[in-house]
Amino acid sequence: MTQLLEDTDRRVFPTDDELLHRVLTPYRAKRCEYLTSATVTSEGDPRDGGRLIATCTFEIPESCYIDDTGHFNSVEFNICFNQMAYYLLAMSVRESLVEPFSGWTIEQFWTRQLADVFITDFKSSFRSAMQGRRFTGEIEIIDIAEWDANDLRDALVILRTKCHYADEQGGESHGEITAAVTNPPVI
Repeated sequence: MTQLLEDTDRRVFPTDDELLHRVLTPYRAKRCEYLTSATVTSEGDPRDGGRLIATCTFEIPESCYIDDTGHFNSVEFNICFNQMAYYLLAMSVRESLVEPFSGWTIEQFWTRQLADVFITDFKSSFRSAMQGRRFTGEIEIIDIAEWDANDLRDALVILRTKCHYADEQGGESHGEITAAVTNPPVI
């Protein structure tokens, strides 16, 4: 455990480089690995008014898909969101931070990371142009709901999140993203 601080329900976990490397493993090229650090703070369960947050730093030396636009764009926003979310979920599983992820093993998360996590609603807003080279970001899980399986689908965990990015020049963007994670019974 890499727990740095604990007071009542507040726990802070600094970047775990090994975990970060494993979270970014699915990205095909090193130049697609934008997330460079993530500190996770857990203050209770989001379903009960608690907070589960990852505060992150990013570097995008060059775009992985297009010539340099000179600014942070919606595709990079989405890639950065995915990397923050994967890291936050992996830490939630490993450290048993919140149900239902505390019932998973980290091996189950690695199996589910790509195949079982789906963005179902994505809203982003760009308040002012942001430089895409070095910037910060934050993701917070604001609600967790569990849906039982039925004839049409597996059991799901629904995560409502919000995120924010900012650079040192005052550029900023934010979003609200809902994701569904399949949650088959643990055997």
